[in-house]
Amino acid sequence: MNRRDFMKAALAGVAAGPISFSASALAANAQTLTIGTRTIEVGGRAATVYSLLGPDGRPGLTLDAGAQFDVALRNGLSERTMIHWHGLTPPFEQDGVPDLPKPMLEPGETRDYNFPVGEGGTYWMHAHTLQEQNLLAAPLVVRTAEDRAADEQEVVVLLHDFSFTPAEELLGKLKGSSGAAMPMAGAMDHGGQQNGMGMMGNMPMDGSAMNHAMGQGMAGGMMGMAGGMGHMAMGDMDLNDIEYDAYLANDRTLDDPEVVQVDRNGTVRLRIINGAASTAFTIDLGSLDGTLIAVDGQPVVPVSGRRIPLTMSQRADIRVRIPAAGGAFPILALREGAAERTGIVLATAGAEVHKLDSRGELLGPVLDLELESRLQALNPLSERPASRSYMVHLMGNMMSYDWAMAGDADILVHRGERAEVTLMNMSMMAHPMHLHGHHFQVVAINGNRISGAMRDSVLVPPMQSVTFAVDANNPGRWAFHCHHLYHMASGMMGRFAYAGVS
Repeated sequence: MNRRDFMKAALAGVAAGPISFSASALAANAQTLTIGTRTIEVGGRAATVYSLLGPDGRPGLTLDAGAQFDVALRNGLSERTMIHWHGLTPPFEQDGVPDLPKPMLEPGETRDYNFPVGEGGTYWMHAHTLQEQNLLAAPLVVRTAEDRAADEQEVVVLLHDFSFTPAEELLGKLKGSSGAAMPMAGAMDHGGQQNGMGMMGNMPMDGSAMNHAMGQGMAGGMMGMAGGMGHMAMGDMDLNDIEYDAYLANDRTLDDPEVVQVDRNGTVRLRIINGAASTAFTIDLGSLDGTLIAVDGQPVVPVSGRRIPLTMSQRADIRVRIPAAGGAFPILALREGAAERTGIVLATAGAEVHKLDSRGELLGPVLDLELESRLQALNPLSERPASRSYMVHLMGNMMSYDWAMAGDADILVHRGERAEVTLMNMSMMAHPMHLHGHHFQVVAINGNRISGAMRDSVLVPPMQSVTFAVDANNPGRWAFHCHHLYHMASGMMGRFAYAGVS
């Protein structure tokens, strides 16, 4: 499979016929996870979005570390779809990327997944298609025995960026077209109109386009966007391709935030997931002191602070202590380089919760690698030299909105060896880079060696580099891509493949 076919498989989808649930029996002990739709209110307006409900009727799944991931995934939509288990390390055939290697689920189809869950952590699950933009995502929390025994309250927060405009149209505007030629498979909203839930065919870059992007990436990246897409520049850095209609925390805006009751003098473990399609946030704990104890589900040497950067697809576990005097404590997510914000409120019984504005007085911080440079894994990789080293150039052209991974974009490894991969960002937009099927350790930032965090997603700011080390212990042909949805859809997709795996 070449890179063009690989990218097409990762984003492909077409409309399908009526629902007719599979007659195959579910595994006796499997938990059923159902893909469907739900209605939320955004700014006083009803919006039909996707749902991903566990057997208890709540979003997502909570599992025990060391158990089996024994799940029957049921497609309750009238269109094809598929779910990726982000942060878990399943066998390749169960990863959940369309046609890599299994096809998408047909309407009404149920498919069984069964593999070891692995260690505890904060993970999530989402569509690997443009359906992700319309909230086809949910938490996937794996709890250890220590977690269950801890005298603390767990609060899960899933962040999203939301638009009433279909994802296909958003991408078309970014690329300077109406998007009318793009195939769309959408469910209907309350007015009977297509709401953009569907998927699009990928628009891969051919060799000439990639060469053009490589030649124009630096200059093109500095150019502004037209067409009302809300492009923002800070210095030479490009931020925020899209002006969304709302920013959500657990499906709600700050006009009507979720208020979670907590105990005075109690300990709360926040499990925060940035499920946004193209928005980075900084988590602002306000008056509470926090301790960062895990990133991307992997424990780190605790770091204290009140602000934690969180790019797309990353997760942060933060422990906070509620004051004995009680009160209401907003936990905010500040949009990068902009005034918009979202979040939840932790409040003790009887506390007055004041109205919060969805726009702050100051712009959210621009994400950098300062915190990343200080993080240390509690369970780092063993000491051993790398067998292979690779250099991947992250390229982009803002005018045509073409993105690419050049250089060693298609990585080939042998089972059992250690590889080091350097990501060099030659564009003027940051890229949250995600590797499927593995956890890696950040070992260098801008060439300076560190013993950093274990992760599955790492931010690479403009004109900077990040190196990670990974042990090749899970054979397959894994997706390796930018987790900015529209960068991935426009070409920023590579492979991490094992020799001998077809």
